[in-house]
Amino acid sequence: MPAPISQFANVGNTKLHYLSTSQNVTPKITLLLHGWPTSSYLWRNVMKHLTPDETVIALDLPGFGQSDKPTQGAYSLDYYQQIIQQFLNALGVNKVNLVVHDLGGPVGLYWAVLNQSKLHKLVLLNTLVYPELHWFVKLFIALSFVPGIRGLMSSQRGIKFAMQLGTTSTLPNESIDVYQSPFRTKKERLALIQTLQKVSPKKLATIATGLKDLSQPIQIIYGTKDFALPDVANTMKRVKQDLPQAVIHKLPGCGHFLQEDEPEKVSALMREFLMS
Repeated sequence: MPAPISQFANVGNTKLHYLSTSQNVTPKITLLLHGWPTSSYLWRNVMKHLTPDETVIALDLPGFGQSDKPTQGAYSLDYYQQIIQQFLNALGVNKVNLVVHDLGGPVGLYWAVLNQSKLHKLVLLNTLVYPELHWFVKLFIALSFVPGIRGLMSSQRGIKFAMQLGTTSTLPNESIDVYQSPFRTKKERLALIQTLQKVSPKKLATIATGLKDLSQPIQIIYGTKDFALPDVANTMKRVKQDLPQAVIHKLPGCGHFLQEDEPEKVSALMREFLMS
């Protein structure tokens, strides 16, 4: 498949950047949502190997990548839900295969439980789902409120550390630079921190309740060597209990950013699931 096309869309006052496999968007798409501190770039190698009939789109969520980074009134799950729906409306999309990772999990799942009729299939990668967060995740979010430490977390060095911690492979310097580049200014780094600060256990509880109502096909793919989400195996086991139709694939050699570690394996599993 040719390299994804970089495009922009305006949703209200917000400019969104996304990668797309086609200039002409189909009414049903596969939507890929990244997490913290990444962007649509995370999906570049997965997209190259996907060949579903519909358009594949990787969105830069507001606060990330080349999308706008407001520092007021943004980043709650309600905010993201509205942005995603407005984005889909702008593209003329009425049905979605949804693929989520990391912070993109709560963002996408919140949209999904509120828009179940528009969800066709769901793929979960290493992600947050439930309000009972692991102590490491709680600590990470708590540190985003601590002066000095939050600055380090959103710094170029902090982003590089996060990416290296989350991979079992060695990221080339040019890839690390792409992840760092959206956060050069003080305002951009503040937006990145705010995306963490707005994580709400109450909204995660809404997801946990609504998730059980999903009847759509579900696929779970996760890397087992995840130091960012140490309880990912327990999370996915619980998802399987709530959604018995879910099919689980474990990738033992992969870390948190499995799209970087094994993009071809991830895309092959996704392709089989989405095309069936």
